[in-house]
Amino acid sequence: MAAQSFDLIVIGAGPGGYVAAIRAAQLGLKTAVVEREHLGGICLNWGCIPTKALLRSSEVFHLMERAKDFGLKADKIGYDLDAVVKRSRGVAAQLSGGIGHLLKKNKVTVVMGEATIPAKGKVSVKTDKSTEELTAKNIVLATGARARELPGLEADGDLVWTYKHALQPPRMPKKLLVIGSGAIGIEFASFYNTLGADTTVVEVMDRVLPVEDAEISAFAKKAFTKQGMTIMEKAMVKQLDRAKGKVTAHIEVKGKVEKHDFDTVISAVGIVGNVENLGLEALGVKIDRTHVVTDEFCRTGVEGLYAIGDIAGAPWLAHKASHEGVMVAELIAGKHAHPVKPESIAGCTYCQPQVASVGYSEAKAKELGYDVKVGRFPFIGNGKAIALGEPEGLIKTVFDAKTGELLGAHMIGAEVTELIQGYVVGRQLETTEEDLMNTVFPHPTLSEMMHESVLDAYGKVIHM
Repeated sequence: MAAQSFDLIVIGAGPGGYVAAIRAAQLGLKTAVVEREHLGGICLNWGCIPTKALLRSSEVFHLMERAKDFGLKADKIGYDLDAVVKRSRGVAAQLSGGIGHLLKKNKVTVVMGEATIPAKGKVSVKTDKSTEELTAKNIVLATGARARELPGLEADGDLVWTYKHALQPPRMPKKLLVIGSGAIGIEFASFYNTLGADTTVVEVMDRVLPVEDAEISAFAKKAFTKQGMTIMEKAMVKQLDRAKGKVTAHIEVKGKVEKHDFDTVISAVGIVGNVENLGLEALGVKIDRTHVVTDEFCRTGVEGLYAIGDIAGAPWLAHKASHEGVMVAELIAGKHAHPVKPESIAGCTYCQPQVASVGYSEAKAKELGYDVKVGRFPFIGNGKAIALGEPEGLIKTVFDAKTGELLGAHMIGAEVTELIQGYVVGRQLETTEEDLMNTVFPHPTLSEMMHESVLDAYGKVIHM
């Protein structure tokens, strides 16, 4: 059978790959996308979306427990874990089906199977029935990443889980250990802790949510501890002893090893890029610690071969992958492409309370040599936050004292993952403190705190 010819072949149909394929097709390129498992990739099927569905259920459960605070009555409050999981899986399935519709609508050819690149411009796909040969002048790698597993801490699906097991739990944990306090670990810790699990989080770094501003991390730790979590920082799980229905964790803290028993462990210690079995080394692609090395336009250095999303390195975020997908499609189509600026990509963590940030932390800005002005505004000073019954939180802004440039914004509290985009737009438009001060924020809204934080940086705060 003759090879099918395309202008562009995308390997991987996650948030980077399927977006790249759709945009390329919109620009008139004959496009194919190869996917080995589910349209929508890890994010839609096993990551961003289903975890948000689970967290929404735990959030509603938490509000039900607080019914009295709102003058309401709710007796015999409980939950059905199987039903919670079923809803989450249903949400993922609905959106995955939607991706298929979008690809069909844009006339993108979908090939389900395992792809390799035997030579430049060629893709071989092993499907359920045969092997299909495809050719294209341009190929985009969007194969994503998977959970990192450390020796001795490997998941077994019973006592020790990865994120996939945690999304479809065989039982409700009673005593839970979460290894790693990045976004994935903290979100699962928050979900299970809210539903009643006795939860311990172990973090090897000196603070939880270590990529966030130190002040936000400290606020988060205080909130998590208040909720009943045990937080162990500068700690490392050295060994897991597995027995029937029990795991004994050997945890090193301050040079001493402590033993703690749990019935469930979730390992969330980072990710590994899916670079294997694609033929990349033979093509001359440079790989650094399981990630493809690229330039600012996602070019690998091999003519016609690009890499986007998690496989191309940090930040490991779906919206970064999607933006790179659009950029690469437009670059291939001969359009003026805008490279992604990592420092202008927001990070969001959907724990309770939520955490969001963009740009430089206060410490990073100072490390880079900036003379900074810092503003803060607490949720307790905002009428809408108090009315919502969510008075705990903080918005922090960091400015260049010389130019007024918004260097970074850091938030913790209710709905901050929705608020952060205001500052993202501000950074994209190279907004100064004066622009933000002269902007009229609607009342009563949580967004007013964004204004007040800016005012505070320049000694003009009103409600504090």
